[in-house]
Amino acid sequence: MKSGYKVADAMTINPISINPDMTLLECAKIMSEKHVGTVVVKDWNSLGILTEQDIVRKAVANGVDVNERVKDFTEKNLIIIAPDADVYDALIKMRDNNIRHLPVVENNEMVGLLTIKDILKIEPELFELIVEKFELREESRKPINRIIPTEGICQVCGEYSEKVEETNGVVLCGNCAKQEIEL
Repeated sequence: MKSGYKVADAMTINPISINPDMTLLECAKIMSEKHVGTVVVKDWNSLGILTEQDIVRKAVANGVDVNERVKDFTEKNLIIIAPDADVYDALIKMRDNNIRHLPVVENNEMVGLLTIKDILKIEPELFELIVEKFELREESRKPINRIIPTEGICQVCGEYSEKVEETNGVVLCGNCAKQEIEL
């Protein structure tokens, strides 16, 4: 399924970037001032991203001194996408890799940053694609332990259906579910 929107239509151009030798505290202050949840960490020969979640889970929760350098907490094994890719494909990539940020790269150079929020601002119908991947935390404290979708987008044919079912972790419309059984 294609949305008709390209990654370049939704991405942030010139995302906030910082030097890898900056401290966690300096980085957190910049993120707060700029109201961003992710920064690009770059120097002459490397590129990475650092998120609020990285700071909390990798540093603060482990009692790391806020004067440590961000380079030690930066994600460098980046999953990337091209600016001419469809936002649907970007969202599938995010969902399948359980990430919320995709560096946009063209000719081996970062030209932007795409977030789940960016995509949902222009294509809110795609929300269902990511919801199914998120695990429900603290299930015992939730009134509904498992939400089973009754309508949605089939992950095989990409069509909307008023009646979908989950088979082997895949959401299928009636036609695709029938074909799966016949195979």
